[in-house]
Amino acid sequence: MSKRDRRAIGSDDDLRVRPPDDHAAGVKAVAVSMQRSLTQMGPRRTAATLLRLNQAEGFDCPSCAWPDPEVGHRHTAEFCENGAKAVSEEATTARATPEFFARHSIAELDAQTEHWLGQQGRITEPMVKRPGAEHYAPVSWDAAFSLIADHLNALGSPDEAVFYTSGRASNEAAFAYQLFIRAYGTNNLPDCSNMCHESTSVALAETIGIGKASVSLEDVHAASLLVLAGQNPGTNHPRMLSALEEAKDRGAKIIAINPLREAGLVNFRNPQRPRGIVGKGTALADLHLPVKINGDLALFQAIGSLLVEWDAIDHDFVAAYAHGYEAWRDHVGALDWAQVEAATGLSKELITQAARMIADSPATVYCWAMGLTQHRNSVATIKEIANLAFARGDIGKPGAGLLPVRGHSNVQGDRTMGIWERPPQHFLDRLQAEFGFDPPREHGYDTVDSIRALRDGKAHVFVGLGGNFVQAAPDTEVTADALRRARLTVHVSTKINRSHLVCGETALILPTLGRTEKDVQASGEQFVSVEDSTCSVHASRGPLAPASPHLRSEVAIVTGIAERTLGDRYGLDWAGMRDDYRRIRTHISRVVPGCETYEVSVDRAGGFVLPHPPRDSRTFPTASGRAEFTASPIELLQVGEGQLVLQTLRSHDQFNTTIYGLDDRYRGILGGRRVVFVNADDLAMLGLENNQLVDLIGHWDDDDVERRANGFRVVAYDTPRGCAAAYYPETNPLVPLDSTAEGSNTPTSKSVIISLVPAGTAVPAGTGSSTRSDAMDATGDDDGHKSRPEPTHLS
Repeated sequence: MSKRDRRAIGSDDDLRVRPPDDHAAGVKAVAVSMQRSLTQMGPRRTAATLLRLNQAEGFDCPSCAWPDPEVGHRHTAEFCENGAKAVSEEATTARATPEFFARHSIAELDAQTEHWLGQQGRITEPMVKRPGAEHYAPVSWDAAFSLIADHLNALGSPDEAVFYTSGRASNEAAFAYQLFIRAYGTNNLPDCSNMCHESTSVALAETIGIGKASVSLEDVHAASLLVLAGQNPGTNHPRMLSALEEAKDRGAKIIAINPLREAGLVNFRNPQRPRGIVGKGTALADLHLPVKINGDLALFQAIGSLLVEWDAIDHDFVAAYAHGYEAWRDHVGALDWAQVEAATGLSKELITQAARMIADSPATVYCWAMGLTQHRNSVATIKEIANLAFARGDIGKPGAGLLPVRGHSNVQGDRTMGIWERPPQHFLDRLQAEFGFDPPREHGYDTVDSIRALRDGKAHVFVGLGGNFVQAAPDTEVTADALRRARLTVHVSTKINRSHLVCGETALILPTLGRTEKDVQASGEQFVSVEDSTCSVHASRGPLAPASPHLRSEVAIVTGIAERTLGDRYGLDWAGMRDDYRRIRTHISRVVPGCETYEVSVDRAGGFVLPHPPRDSRTFPTASGRAEFTASPIELLQVGEGQLVLQTLRSHDQFNTTIYGLDDRYRGILGGRRVVFVNADDLAMLGLENNQLVDLIGHWDDDDVERRANGFRVVAYDTPRGCAAAYYPETNPLVPLDSTAEGSNTPTSKSVIISLVPAGTAVPAGTGSSTRSDAMDATGDDDGHKSRPEPTHLS
């Protein structure tokens, strides 16, 4: 057992388990929000931040990307519990100074838990680890930029560097970042989208021509039916609960499709309303389908089959706007119900009930998140959702449409600004017209391929604009080893994370301003902009003084690196863009489609909405010019005897890889994180006891790597037979690097085959079974993933 495993297990000695909650939010959420905020920030900073959070003249939440209500309809407290936690983490008064790094070696820090690291506070100065050094030491900004430039300019090819982006970067920083990287000469622009909604982007680009939501917040409010699949809004985007409550007040019904019965899908106690404080709250899901992990494709095809059987088809929409209906109709008409029931674990009666609700609904919004996007067949699954929307005419009409709910505050905006390893040609053409150089046209490395390139010595420099790459990526030990092989790793960060400690021969930490802080440059105070899940773009202005006078903004850091690396190449005015962000927005207005009046539009109260042809006019920029029905084979995971399918997920006390605390009160977990949720009947079958300490053994036939996560406590839980769930990043070591979604190359973090063994049990090598499906084996596809098609629209 590794030192890190032993320490993590020790931190769970006080773990307690109680029954899961039957509701989300309520008085407890308010109390936790205030307790965390006051502890981290104190009363004055708490008031200065939370009262400006998600307001028209305030700053955008650094947590999820749920859209804001219209200006004039926002609450004074327009935030949720986890939004308050995110702000508290960033605006904390704790500081990680150079003296802190002098006291603690890199090895000592690496032995700490992710939660402990996050509690050490804001990094105050640029820090460097020199070759062979055991500590980080302070470095000047000028020396840091020179160090980066020297490494980048010494590479044999620009393609030997990779430039990662997390979803926290602003539009201005993202645009400057991609401009620098393409002027440098590569499209190696992996980002967090590659690990979350890339399957959505690919599927929607092929079916509707744009990889974004086709609805507005008002559509959610006005829907007759909402289908929520693979999504836990109570934890991952809690402000969505208010929108669901509004829809219920207007008479909507809700179908929840999720292996776990999450509290946020059962009942919402809105602390803004009396019934949420002293009443019973609002019941949300009218029907819960506890689908087996990876059974969603079969479920949606079964629903489609019933719609066809009942002729509950919008034939006018199909005739006017769709292509491929007949092939899809014939495909679902030949459905094997025995296969459906095996894949889903659901009865035909329950599936029929859901299909009848969809057939009876005049306007349905289909919502989904990571529970659908991180499987081998994720692209096909999302295309199947689009099939249902087309069959019912639920595109381009009020109260209906497709809603992928993004998990990070500006991950969609970053993609709009050009953060993509596979940019469409029209975007590159407009870059060339604006800046006078021909950007590279070859596709670059995505996240998985970047790890491979670093591992195999094809890349030598890693630059991360935000994020915690080693903890967010799959196959943790492989990823960590890949980063250690780099000559230089650079992380633009606000706080210490694991990726600073699993670093290259030389490593830099460049501390940046957060969303909560004022950004003052040579021309005066600046604002930045972001895009939410429904294509709305708006300004963000932080109210606080910077945590340290040595911090620089993301834009200043990016342009500083670019200026030192490229010099006057192509005549790009990096200093001008740094001094006045209006210059960046002027470039955006001439490069990014739909942003022609960017400077004016983004700064008006509430911002503006980007164009979306399928939503706006039922125009589909696909290859056929129509909405594309797709016929996909149902795939059954092959799971060996005594094995389970694991989904990795968040606790209620974390956001992505940031661990706020050690409680997941909605699921009844207090004081720890190393737990695995398993059906009680499966525990009996496996000969295990509730609360027993076990190790998780991963199975993947395509290599001989042993993947093991040690020291998890078993928790008997209401989940389908054969399924398990546990928190990431603790379980990311079990996700094979080469197990990815067909078409998107997204890691299959929701389809991990595991065994549970008593802690410390030795497992013979070669006992695993792969996650391949019957359909995959029949096709003879054994290369790990298929090549992706050319994009048709910047998603």
